[in-house]
Amino acid sequence: MKRLVLALSVAACSLSAPALAKDRVILADRYLDVATGRYVEHPAIFVDDSGRITQIADARTIRLSSEVETVDLKGKTVLPGFIDMHVHLDSPADIGGYRGLEFTDSFFGMTAVGNARAMLDAGFTTVRNVGSGNRNDVGLKQAIAAGYVIGPRIVPAGYALGATGGHCDSTFLPPSLEKPEKEEGIGDSVEELRHQVRRQRKYGSEVIKVCATGGVFSRNTEPGQQQLTEAELKAIVDEAQMWGLRVAAHAHGAAGIKAAIKAGIDTIEHVSLVDDEGIKLAAARAKPVWFSMDIYNTEYTQAEGKKNGVLEDNLRKDREVAQLQRDNFRKAHKAGVRMVFGSDAGVMPHGDAGKQFATMVQFGMTPLDTIRAATINGAQALGQEGDVGQIAAGRFADLVAVDGDPLANIRLLERPAAVIKGGRKIEPTR
Repeated sequence: MKRLVLALSVAACSLSAPALAKDRVILADRYLDVATGRYVEHPAIFVDDSGRITQIADARTIRLSSEVETVDLKGKTVLPGFIDMHVHLDSPADIGGYRGLEFTDSFFGMTAVGNARAMLDAGFTTVRNVGSGNRNDVGLKQAIAAGYVIGPRIVPAGYALGATGGHCDSTFLPPSLEKPEKEEGIGDSVEELRHQVRRQRKYGSEVIKVCATGGVFSRNTEPGQQQLTEAELKAIVDEAQMWGLRVAAHAHGAAGIKAAIKAGIDTIEHVSLVDDEGIKLAAARAKPVWFSMDIYNTEYTQAEGKKNGVLEDNLRKDREVAQLQRDNFRKAHKAGVRMVFGSDAGVMPHGDAGKQFATMVQFGMTPLDTIRAATINGAQALGQEGDVGQIAAGRFADLVAVDGDPLANIRLLERPAAVIKGGRKIEPTR
């Protein structure tokens, strides 16, 4: 790769400006400033050895020589790397229902490696993994950081918290196969749930995931059922905040959604059956609350679920909530509720997460709205505004390049032309 060095050219002065030694420069036709919604033409984005942006210059005003490595994205439009706030990396989409019992416990952690790479190839340079078995997400984050695996930045939750018999408890096996003690993450009182927050943090969780209602792909629960009280949810939030952690609540049903909002939960996941009161509560809450609504994946689950082994009862629940969730997405966005991008990848193939962008536009967002949901909004919801979500000095040089104008054609985001993480181009897997 050609190596170059930068010296600023000052047309109004007869003296040359001193050379600025930089480690790496990324050149593109333009980048999207997601804060303003405007394109910036001919950027030269400089990156240091830590992978952070040090400076953005106008490539037309600089002359280049031989000491700075270049990443050439000329002809491309560049955006910040995408943030998916709701993924399950150790959940292969094509294994559903009781088919999971065909495999040994460590199998699912092995699949997480390929799933993480698929998300990175799709442009998702940061993901929040909201619940995994065996703390697979924590281990995968560590393996990526140590250079053993290529993947996105991961915000892991470890085990999800929930009530006995609820969506986050194991409900597929008979009592004779049940462990003598409660499953990891399960609590049935304020004290037990506070302990579970501390336990998950102790072993590497960076966000707490809690199941406030029943779910679509669990057995013996209905999405509308509230499964934890507001007092229990409040205790989880208080404990998590004391330790500096944020909380995500799986909540399909209206009552559970409102309890989660009142309890101070940071992000509400799915939000399928939210009512007008819940939307008003979310829009008006002083402490920001974000809706993460996975409105694309039903296309996959209804087409492929039966073949993959998903039980008919689960497919029935999926059908019942799908259009209601999409209609409520439109209502919540129109009402001014803060929104982030959450695909629930794992329910569908991880590499298809970008297909949700077009569905979000279909149900009421502008292309810029959807891009902000997956960049600047996600960074704010994570509390990582200084690291990700924008192309700006101080942030990681996590970028997605496309051919054309994504503000005119949102479907360009489904197949990035290039992905950059920490200033380095990721060669896609094939």
